Amino acid sequence: MASLVWGCVTDFFTYETTKSVVVKSWSVGIINRIVQLLIIVYFVCWVFLHEKAYQVTDTGIESAVMTKVKGFGYHDNRVMDVADYVSPPQGASVFCIIIRLITTENQSQGTCAETVPIYKCNNDSECQKHYGAILGNGAITGRCLPSNNGSTGFCEIRGWCPAENDQIPSEPMLDAKNFTIFIKNSIRFPLFNVTRGNFEAEDIRKCKYHPVNSPLCPIFQVGDVLSYTGQDVASLAKKGGEIGINIEWKCNLDLSIDRCKPKYSFTRLDTPFANNSNSKGYNFRFAKYFKKENGTEFRTLYKAYAIRFDIMVTGNARKFDTIPTLINLVAAFTSIGLGTVLCDIILLNFLKGAEQYRAKKFEEVSEAQIEASFPQGRGSQTSLKAEMNSSYDSGAISLDTEQAI
Repeated sequence: MASLVWGCVTDFFTYETTKSVVVKSWSVGIINRIVQLLIIVYFVCWVFLHEKAYQVTDTGIESAVMTKVKGFGYHDNRVMDVADYVSPPQGASVFCIIIRLITTENQSQGTCAETVPIYKCNNDSECQKHYGAILGNGAITGRCLPSNNGSTGFCEIRGWCPAENDQIPSEPMLDAKNFTIFIKNSIRFPLFNVTRGNFEAEDIRKCKYHPVNSPLCPIFQVGDVLSYTGQDVASLAKKGGEIGINIEWKCNLDLSIDRCKPKYSFTRLDTPFANNSNSKGYNFRFAKYFKKENGTEFRTLYKAYAIRFDIMVTGNARKFDTIPTLINLVAAFTSIGLGTVLCDIILLNFLKGAEQYRAKKFEEVSEAQIEASFPQGRGSQTSLKAEMNSSYDSGAISLDTEQAI
């Protein structure tokens, strides 16, 4: 046990130094240089040129968006303007353009027959099982109201009557394809204190966005935006839809600030639900309230099928910085040593003469051997150097693998 402990102690207090062994082998030499060349190409082309690792990046973009829609359309024999078909009207980054409305007029509080098919009934017991249901137009009373023609009736509800019937056909406002959307976007990169806007000071009222001819114009025609996503107003008229407009800022601040410009892209956001019959498209309800002379309140209910636009702003800014440059340079120089590791594995395990290479590369020297190598008695520095130079280990050995085979 004592010898085991002593062996662990002596192994711990050891020192390892490098020893150079020059291996004259075409195959190993070529492998070593190819690995080093690949590492250098990777760091130069990918890390520094493509990923720009010599720069510091600010991804905390701050953004403000204002929108404005213009255009006129026809729906149910009346002209619709922005106050009729845009919701909400504040010009936020998320807004809707209504393309189809189902109107239920003169609703007032009371009881009436439900219109949703799942509430059809033949007797009161079939309605009583729907107590507390939330999928209809009002609270179920438990009564079954027979139809006028003697067929299956509907359950009675208490709420706004008459109940809405969203199965009534209505023509969509196809003129929406000619509407225009103006997007005003300002951004700031706080790390560099850089602010930019998505258009210059010159007059932009006559331009219209085009990905090639006018990629910086902030005015978009609805029909064009839908076409970029493979859609049109007619295809979205029945159920509505959600469209994303992404404004991407990628700025290299080592170049001129004038080259920091936005790039627009478009996508349909509700594509994952295109085949879902329960939640397809986009719609919402709103109402306008009135009062009669006797104080009775009534309202007009609207179910709106709309195209919802989400303006999303993403991006980052980059600028040269000394610290990431030094870190990646050190990583590059360190990685070049991987070629040596690979060649050592090949030499120690796969080539003939591996035993000779292992004997030359690894050598144990004890303190007793070092003391024994010194001349006995008093000697001059010259004799000491001569003795050291005559040692079998000069620190660098040339090994020809052809001779070792």
